[in-house]
Amino acid sequence: MNRIRKIFDRLRAEGKKALIPYITPEYPFKGITVSLLKELERSGADVIEIGIPFSDPLADGATIQHSSDVALKNGATVQTILKAVREFRQKSELPLVLMGYINPYQQCVPDCPYNIQ
Repeated sequence: MNRIRKIFDRLRAEGKKALIPYITPEYPFKGITVSLLKELERSGADVIEIGIPFSDPLADGATIQHSSDVALKNGATVQTILKAVREFRQKSELPLVLMGYINPYQQCVPDCPYNIQ
């Protein structure tokens, strides 16, 4: 059973709702992603959604557009984000969901690992 299903099965059995915060990696500071993930887990997040920044986020609102712009200026790439996820994953089984446009993923092929578990 995958991590997300386990969380939702447990929450359903307990009659609870999920806390699923969204972050833009490397926002507001370069190098903050792993510590932010750890703090969100410590604070009770059930799942964390990680938004992959994109230079032309036309479908996003002003807040995500701004955080994506800052994150890109701070050096966020698919590769640096996956590196942060792998580092976080070494000590956590908390479900993480990557969300984003296909363009950044296409730009990192063939160097982009698709199965990071």
